[in-house]
Amino acid sequence: MMSSPEPSTLVLVGPMAAGKTSVGRKVARLLKVPFIDTDKRVAAAHGPIPQIFAEHGEVRFRELEHAAVAEALAEGGVVSLGGGAVTDAGTRLLLTRHPVVFLTVDAEAVAHRIAGPGRPLLAGETDPLERWQTIFDARRAWYEQVADLTVDTSRTPMRALAERIAAWRKEQQ
Repeated sequence: MMSSPEPSTLVLVGPMAAGKTSVGRKVARLLKVPFIDTDKRVAAAHGPIPQIFAEHGEVRFRELEHAAVAEALAEGGVVSLGGGAVTDAGTRLLLTRHPVVFLTVDAEAVAHRIAGPGRPLLAGETDPLERWQTIFDARRAWYEQVADLTVDTSRTPMRALAERIAAWRKEQQ
């Protein structure tokens, strides 16, 4: 009996509010594979992410996140990582075995996307956009390190971005 081939995997990384979940869902539909959002997996298993940060700290959250990423990559499909997943060296190592798309976005385009709750690293900030930029600048080299393709989500419609990424992924197979 032959084992079934490993499912096709594509990973999306990038800063918070770059569109990883929105684009990822569309790419998964186009590729006819499952979509996995690792932040949603962590929240489903361990409670709301802001609560994890508040009660256990970022280090514990990154441990939970790493485990969720490893599990998602093993399952296959389009896998959307939380913005800070690349800060973990072990997670970056896991990504070396998979095609990775870095979704980038400029500050002007992201300003309206980061409004509202649910972003623990921006909570309580007097200038959330400035904090977002600081976080993005600190992580940019890691995103670039793991990426096989970089796509700017600032002004292109999500559907067009998804079609471009899906076409690129099909070329890689």
